[in-house]
Amino acid sequence: MRTPSDLKAFMKQRRMGLNDFIQRLATNSYACKHPEVHSILNLSPPQDAELMNTNPSPPPSPSQQINLGPSSNPSAKPSDFHFLKVIGKGSFGKVLLARHRTDDQFYAVKVLQKKAILKKKEEKHIMSERNVLLKNVKHPFLVGLHYSFQTADKLYFILDYINGGELFYHLQRERCFLEPRARFYAAEIASALGYLHSLNIVYRDLKPENILLDSQGHIILTDFGLCKENIEPNGTTSTFCGTPEYLAPEVLHKQPYDRTVDWWCLGAVLYEMLYGLPPFYSRNTAEMYDNILNKPLQLKPNISNAARHLLEGLLQKDRTKRLGCTEDFIEIKNHIFFSPINWDDLNAKKITPPFNPNVTGPNDLRHFDPEFTDEPVPSSIGCSPDSALVTASIKEASEAFVGFSYAPSMDSYL
Repeated sequence: MRTPSDLKAFMKQRRMGLNDFIQRLATNSYACKHPEVHSILNLSPPQDAELMNTNPSPPPSPSQQINLGPSSNPSAKPSDFHFLKVIGKGSFGKVLLARHRTDDQFYAVKVLQKKAILKKKEEKHIMSERNVLLKNVKHPFLVGLHYSFQTADKLYFILDYINGGELFYHLQRERCFLEPRARFYAAEIASALGYLHSLNIVYRDLKPENILLDSQGHIILTDFGLCKENIEPNGTTSTFCGTPEYLAPEVLHKQPYDRTVDWWCLGAVLYEMLYGLPPFYSRNTAEMYDNILNKPLQLKPNISNAARHLLEGLLQKDRTKRLGCTEDFIEIKNHIFFSPINWDDLNAKKITPPFNPNVTGPNDLRHFDPEFTDEPVPSSIGCSPDSALVTASIKEASEAFVGFSYAPSMDSYL
């Protein structure tokens, strides 16, 4: 269970990107004793957004267009929306609650700065996220993309809006969940991951910050920025990316890894829901890293045998022995821990969620962290393409939108 001091340290660390994490490892005397750390610090130039340099550069010229493909809506523009609140942000950008001026519908609008994308040659990365979003319309627990458009200096992704709050926010307030509630969330998350895997997509960044609750209390998985496409059932990839607390051992070892990396993360999230902290958490980042690689999983006796067995299967350090390594989602689905779940009813949202956020409507922001909502909406957001570069200073633009982190949604109001 989290103590107040643990929680404060944990939250601070959770907001860090991998780049900060690695820099801290490099300056930590404890960390430098670990040969594995030296290996990590000698990484070749990274290809994933979490590891990219974020130094600002001059804005691109208006002629630098990014191909948004099938999601593009050339007639849309920022002035179509009334931007109300900042509802999310991260190392690479912000998400805003916006109301469309014509149809009065509420959306989550993810705003990306072109200069950051183009400088870091991230066009392919952004399009990968777009591609995954376009495939999500068929699944109830994945956020949906309505359309996208661009101005001279920004990209806009118009997404479902969800205001039940991050799972991280609710865990932060309640410290841990009872087993039936944790089972319900884990089942909906597993269903979403299984669907992505069926499309040969590995998610790679499952964590409570990327898991939202809709207005009824169902799971919605967001932020597909680290997804890897075209990973066949037996295929692997090797890019070092993710979030420190949830990195699987094979990722830390810089070994090729496969879709079972997502089942490790599911185990870490389930453990956190039941116990209040990730399974190998330490305030000392190097010690946590060492724990993930070497420390045996320790389970306190306050969970059922079924939960214990599932966690042992998911948090198996050897990916070739991990639950899900042979038949993927089918193995998770058929585990005894999920025997109370009717999966058809689950996917049809016929199972009443164990917790109702009780929001009064789209303007009810009680479940968003005030860290976000207290921040003023940048004045450059609603500018038209012609005036954006004139009215927003380079400094303001670079500080306000250095990329993006996640995309909330809420299908109940759409």
